[in-house]
Amino acid sequence: MTTLTENKQILFDVQSVRKKFPALHQKVNGHPLVYFDNAATSQKPKEVIDALSHFYEKDNANIHRGIHTLAERATAEFEETRKAVQSFIHAPEAEEIIFTSGTTGGINLVAQTYGRKFLKKGDEVILSAMEHHSNIVPWQMICEEKGAKLKVIPITEAGELILKEYKKLLSAKTKIVSIAYVSNTLGTINPVKDIIKLAHEAGAKVLIDAAQAIIHIPINVKELDCDFMAFSGHKMYGPNGMGVLYGKRELLEAMPPYQGGGEMIKEVTFDKTTYNELPYKFEAGTPNIADVVAMKNAIDFVNSLDRNAALIHEHQLLQKTMSGLAGIDGIRLIGTAKHKTGVVSFVSDRIHHFDMGMMLDAKGIAIRTGHHCTEPLMNLLGIEGTNRASFAVYNTEEEVDYFIETVKGIIQKRKK
Repeated sequence: MTTLTENKQILFDVQSVRKKFPALHQKVNGHPLVYFDNAATSQKPKEVIDALSHFYEKDNANIHRGIHTLAERATAEFEETRKAVQSFIHAPEAEEIIFTSGTTGGINLVAQTYGRKFLKKGDEVILSAMEHHSNIVPWQMICEEKGAKLKVIPITEAGELILKEYKKLLSAKTKIVSIAYVSNTLGTINPVKDIIKLAHEAGAKVLIDAAQAIIHIPINVKELDCDFMAFSGHKMYGPNGMGVLYGKRELLEAMPPYQGGGEMIKEVTFDKTTYNELPYKFEAGTPNIADVVAMKNAIDFVNSLDRNAALIHEHQLLQKTMSGLAGIDGIRLIGTAKHKTGVVSFVSDRIHHFDMGMMLDAKGIAIRTGHHCTEPLMNLLGIEGTNRASFAVYNTEEEVDYFIETVKGIIQKRKK
């Protein structure tokens, strides 16, 4: 991300972007809303909200099985989103795009299908010390069931993976490496291309948790050569309750279905069931149709942006926030990796993170407090939790200035 700062002459029209997001134009506790909780979920542009309303008003029908007009329209819109996702992440085939309930659903699908079929006693799964619970617990569950072992890549004090230790962990026993592209707590951008290459050399498959990366880093799954990638719609200006699992065709073909029911079958008798082809083999039952349909509008919104200018804008917000917080006596930054994006975590030696969060909320500033579903990381760092500010394309430098001044004022009052 450091190369972005070389192009500061590129201007990003943040005010035009903000006009598209209705939720931003409100007051909270008497103050204009400053929404810095984007790593948890992003706000939605008007076109996404309108797409949801339009579907329920005009096109609401179940998909794939109906021959009437509404069913055909709903099916076409649903599958258009699949093609849009394929293009967005540069997947070779639309059939490699599986719709899920979110990143958590995608990781669980791989753990419970690929993991259940291919892991055996004595095998090893490698994670990192900065993983979200959603990329820890599913692997713990399947490892316990199969008698496999979890190995953990350590990190530096700055919050960077120690690659030489990762190389030591890799062996012929390594079957799966599952790594966050970007840490939701630290903002660290992990060197996933190198991680994938090394894993493949050891004969292991790799799942990338792209929940935090998908909106901040242009992604090309072909160039990365990852075997699986999971992400959520709601963190990239899309609806809640829908996500994506990308998987290489040959791996998805080799995996058993995750759930049984309608849509994932070709033929059912009481003696035997034959399963449907990709991607439907993994999409049992009536899916979250409206939200999948509206997801295309979120992708269209992102594609309408000057992505390079947007990334520079976000990086400048990150740098400005880190610099401002670092200048406040009693504040300590958590996560100072050289390559970061989107997230600033900090603690105060005077104010508990919950209290800080409530005092900021009183001023209209929304941040996240707690362990951010990374309790093992918090234990490693020797802290209970952090305050986390996280950014999106609609955030402004003026909001950062207000945030820094408010934190400074809260600290100064506590000194007295």
